[in-house]
Amino acid sequence: MSLKNRISPEDRRKSLKNLLKEKDFIRAIEAHNGLSAIIANDIKEKVRNEIIEFDAIWESSLTDSATKGYPDAEIIGPESRYETIRQILHSSHKPLIVDGDTGGEATNFEYFVKNLEDFGVSMVIIEDKKFPKRNSLEAGAIQIQEDPDIFSIKIKRGKSVLLSQDFMIAARIESLISGAGIEDALFRARKYLMAGADAIMIHSKDSKPNDIFKFAEEYNKLSSELGFRKPLICVPTTYNTITEDQLKEHGFNIVIYANHLLRSCHKAMKETASLILRSQRCFEAEPMCSSVNTIFKDVGFLEVKEKDMKYSKGKTRVIIPAAGKEPIFKIPKSMIKINGKPILQRQIETLNSCGIYNITVVRGFKKELIDIPGVKYIDNEYYEDYGLLYSLFRAESEMEGGFIYINSDILFDRHIINSLLESKKDIVLVVDNSYAYHKHEIDKRLDLVMTLNKPSDQRRLLYSRDNEVIRIGKNIDKSMADYEYIGIAYFSEYGIDIVKKIFHDCSSNNRGCFHAVSIEKATFNDFIQEIIDRGFKVHNLEIHKGWIEIHNKKDLELAEKLI
Repeated sequence: MSLKNRISPEDRRKSLKNLLKEKDFIRAIEAHNGLSAIIANDIKEKVRNEIIEFDAIWESSLTDSATKGYPDAEIIGPESRYETIRQILHSSHKPLIVDGDTGGEATNFEYFVKNLEDFGVSMVIIEDKKFPKRNSLEAGAIQIQEDPDIFSIKIKRGKSVLLSQDFMIAARIESLISGAGIEDALFRARKYLMAGADAIMIHSKDSKPNDIFKFAEEYNKLSSELGFRKPLICVPTTYNTITEDQLKEHGFNIVIYANHLLRSCHKAMKETASLILRSQRCFEAEPMCSSVNTIFKDVGFLEVKEKDMKYSKGKTRVIIPAAGKEPIFKIPKSMIKINGKPILQRQIETLNSCGIYNITVVRGFKKELIDIPGVKYIDNEYYEDYGLLYSLFRAESEMEGGFIYINSDILFDRHIINSLLESKKDIVLVVDNSYAYHKHEIDKRLDLVMTLNKPSDQRRLLYSRDNEVIRIGKNIDKSMADYEYIGIAYFSEYGIDIVKKIFHDCSSNNRGCFHAVSIEKATFNDFIQEIIDRGFKVHNLEIHKGWIEIHNKKDLELAEKLI
């Protein structure tokens, strides 16, 4: 449950009626617990240049029963239903429509309505079948409708106990399900409306909407005859090729997507469980799963963490692999002085200015020269035979909890680090969108990046965080590339779990390493591409200034002019 979705019962209760006054058409989706309610509440999509979302949430008896391992036959008692309803209400701020089944005996229905009104529920929908009902979509089930006069009395008794005008009781007509036909459905609609029903839901399990549309047409005529019109509701589970625009054209006011979140997670759970059995481990199932961190974020755990810790930047770890030998320079690159101060010293000072003091440097070539105080040193004695990836994993013990990876030959602005710390993604590369505007030396091979979404041709003034890397390497054609990777990356706690498992899987299975000749010679780029190829997401933080790489002596001269 996230505290961001708080709303008073009174305000929530009236919100559905207010929406019906403001909008011609409302969409609701099923939720069966707190987590699914958070998803239903928060999900948004851009469609035809408009941001759309679900207006309300449907608490379904089918999905509530199924999540508890029971058939949809009014077996689950009211207290169990109340607990699910409370979970949904605590996890969302949108109006809630409750599936009331048959409503039970009239006295029981009065108490049910009273409690739902107190909770802040906006509407209950009861179906005109005899207790105990059978699910309307169940093939071959016997569907017995209640006497319409008895059902009308139940509606009247429910309305009589209400304290406010905001709570609605809707009548669900099962005539098309039972085979009684449209005329019976219209006859019942008239009786239920006269008894005080606030809305009518017409249900069908036909794959074609012909009867539904015919009923809607006749319902409009009935409304004119009665001198008032109450909202018309449909549940297109079986006639699911019909669009919302078509439903609106025929006069429907509310559409309910009644069981799709449960059905989709049921399929995903079976496929995930099957994959774990086939693989005899759970690593292959990871791309099918949300990260633990994503779930933490959705349910509000990160809010708790931020309040507890106030995000202590001092605990952020940094690893700088600096073991390699460059033929151009006679000393480690990290110790090259720019205006009298080594690159590593400048890196440490920038990180300290961001509140970061937990810094580990992996040494190798002429390690005795790398002795700047204030950092932890780990040595790679095999720097001549092993590549950068091996150097990075020499510091595996320093990765716990999340870390920032930084190449030893770059200078960078503190704003890049601060923006990286604000990222909510698990694996993030810092990339430069301005490389295409530069004239590079012919012998300077860049770490180029291609992304899922192409960057704007406008040079941006702000950092962008919403893109996904699909390819990285020095062999990407410059005309195809979108960015240059600058040599800084971030790995969350979950991101670290991914990279460790991939590294050790490749090492132990002697696969060689992905796109490299061997795992011993693998580069950081090789490793990132392997992560992507295995189905895990790598995001980017886009910049256009604030860094320089010391690749050769010309870069060194330029850096000395700039600093």
